[in-house]
Amino acid sequence: MSEKNFQTLGEFIIDKQEDFQYSTGEFSRLLSAIRLASKVVNREVNKAGIANIIGKAGNENIQGEEQQKLDVLANEIFIEALSQREVVCGIASEESDDFIEIKASANAHLSKYVVLIDPLDGSSNIDVNVSVGTIFSIYRRVTEPGTPVTLDDFLQKGVNQAAAGYVVYGSSTMIVYTTGNGVNGFTLDPSLGTYYLSHPCMKFPETGKIYSINEGNYIKFPQGVKNYIKYCQLEEGDRPYTSRYIGSLVSDFHRNMIKGGIYIYPSTSQSPNGKLRLLYECNPMAFLAEQAGGKCTDGFQRILEIEPTELHQRVPFFCGSLKMVEKAEEFMKMAAE
Repeated sequence: MSEKNFQTLGEFIIDKQEDFQYSTGEFSRLLSAIRLASKVVNREVNKAGIANIIGKAGNENIQGEEQQKLDVLANEIFIEALSQREVVCGIASEESDDFIEIKASANAHLSKYVVLIDPLDGSSNIDVNVSVGTIFSIYRRVTEPGTPVTLDDFLQKGVNQAAAGYVVYGSSTMIVYTTGNGVNGFTLDPSLGTYYLSHPCMKFPETGKIYSINEGNYIKFPQGVKNYIKYCQLEEGDRPYTSRYIGSLVSDFHRNMIKGGIYIYPSTSQSPNGKLRLLYECNPMAFLAEQAGGKCTDGFQRILEIEPTELHQRVPFFCGSLKMVEKAEEFMKMAAE
């Protein structure tokens, strides 16, 4: 580690604090809380095979999906870490029915930030030792600090995000985040328990050769998506492309940002609005993608401009290298005409 003299995440946050429009120190403490929680979740994920924390929890979340034990545990870890630092006034989680107003201290309601989080994306992969992740999105509240947090503080367009990021728990554990000034990645040194800057100024290649989609649902896809898949498979020019689909949004996105590719989770005949959640998954990933030179839409409209109407709203999702997303949009528009 000393050979490259990597900068730690803590040092980086302090150095870049002046780049953040509302620099007060509170935002740095918020990111530090996420950093701490990610280390705890990483520890639990890494011992999943020898501890009684794999498998189903026996509950369903608000979307009617069966929760995994680690879903519940990760949710508790992040809520606890964020609640105890007087840095957020409210938290909305994919695993909770409604948002949580933070009342852990007398000053919590004075905080200016709310956090929306998917505590453990791709958790069904835990049982088979495949990478999973955490996705987070941070907003400045729209109501006056000192007053109770409201639903309006959470139902904001993605363009209003103050920061967003993800943690990928894989062969190495990384935090990747943006505050609107580019995307940077930090790798956890497990021997020291410290994140170091390992991937500065991350960028999507303008195009790539990977398409990520669950082709098992092909028959249910819109015609535009079917046509785009056939285009990807055609032996012409730099095609056929390679199909790579992990089933964990964080992992698929991370690979495509490094190697170049497109991730698609479209609407289907069974899920006409798509399956991914606008606030917990699509908005934060869209913010990261655009900051890394990529593009993110619902097939027709920029994700970050979609007006949210409910906490667990779903949208179709096309995200990745700029030219690949634009080509997919062409097929969507042609099919819709």
